[in-house]
Amino acid sequence: MTAVARMTPRDIAEMVLLAALWGASYLFMRHAAPAFGAVPLIWLRVTLAALVLVPLLCWHGEWAELRREIRPVAVVGILNSGLPFVLIAWATLSVTAGFAAIVNASTPIFTALVGALWLGDRLDRSRSLGLAIGFGGVLMLSADKADFRPGGSGWAVVALMSAALCYGFAANIAKRHLAGVSARVGAGGTQAVSGVLLAPLAWWLWPETPPPTSAWGAAVSLALLCTAAANLLFFRLLGRLGASRTVTVTFMIPVFGSLWGALFLGESVTGAMWRGGAVILLGTALATGILRLRWPAPSR
Repeated sequence: MTAVARMTPRDIAEMVLLAALWGASYLFMRHAAPAFGAVPLIWLRVTLAALVLVPLLCWHGEWAELRREIRPVAVVGILNSGLPFVLIAWATLSVTAGFAAIVNASTPIFTALVGALWLGDRLDRSRSLGLAIGFGGVLMLSADKADFRPGGSGWAVVALMSAALCYGFAANIAKRHLAGVSARVGAGGTQAVSGVLLAPLAWWLWPETPPPTSAWGAAVSLALLCTAAANLLFFRLLGRLGASRTVTVTFMIPVFGSLWGALFLGESVTGAMWRGGAVILLGTALATGILRLRWPAPSR
């Protein structure tokens, strides 16, 4: 059995940096989506990221591997990048960056649920309780936003939960079909496929009014920092620390998403958001096995 390396101060710093980058993605989408629209913005995000990541995998001689694994890479690209990115960007037109980041923290819960129902992964009582607690936290967080009338944010909540479900399917498909694939192939290939598939719709929906410079800056930052750089950092940590440790970055993303929204967009972080977020993160810790409850042995 291969031993997992002990976390160093550099590893911890890189995990905090990764959470800060992914948390900032909600800020950049919230700022740029009104100017570009959800689909054109995400097309820019994945295409610019692919222009960085694909040459990198070619430099390492992995183009043949990408061609060989293109089918599972394409499926994961749709479910892990193209579709959920668009859903989240569209949702940020109606809800705050902090709220979107907190709801999306339920992704590991959906991953565990999909793994149990689809792949037959075993859920013990502790993980099952985590699923129930996590979904309860999502309901608690979104209870006052279940307004599906024009101008309401009910559909935005549905979009965010659908994005988390997409991530759940993508994680399980990747675990099953991309386990031996290079990290660069996975990162670059998924962004490239998403860019190709979104291109026609992005061209059709491209805004008639030129987006302002600040929106372009947010879009480029979203692509280069929150997607290309973050993917490289994530896969480096994944290879060094393993999945069980790297997934703990999930717990910091809502904090940074809320922090950036408050600092740069003047968003308020309500008590309900903190309470709902805490319940979601507790459920996530249980559902992923990071936190385990000890159950009393049955009496004889």
